[in-house]
Amino acid sequence: MKLVKHLLDTKGRNVVSIAPDASVFDAIKLMADQVIGSLVVMADDQLLGIVTERDYARKVILKGRSSESTRVAEIMTGEVLTTSSAQTVNECMELMTEKRIRHLPVVDDNRVIGMISIGDLVQAIITDQQQEIEQLEQYISS
Repeated sequence: MKLVKHLLDTKGRNVVSIAPDASVFDAIKLMADQVIGSLVVMADDQLLGIVTERDYARKVILKGRSSESTRVAEIMTGEVLTTSSAQTVNECMELMTEKRIRHLPVVDDNRVIGMISIGDLVQAIITDQQQEIEQLEQYISS
């Protein structure tokens, strides 16, 4: 079974973060520039929260707030669900499905070392299944 560590080894460990006092406009611009759907909110190396495109849509756009005057700290989710690099892809998939979240920071030794998305997990599961099918086909044909 594939671990989060293996997933990060393949996809990379780049973590894009933003400060809590940054404007929501800056957060959305950073997400667009990086082609990602969430940012971890950090002060120094401490994880304070997570802000997503969904937070923007529900807490800024739908409430008629200004993205330039609203601070990230006002709309972020402060109680962040995280995973470790030792958890399996399937465990993360179950957690994300149950909690209806799409992004999960990876934290080891109280340090954010990566970020995984539901898309990363789906891709890892599909790849594993394709490899298993190929192995079974080889076994059958030998």
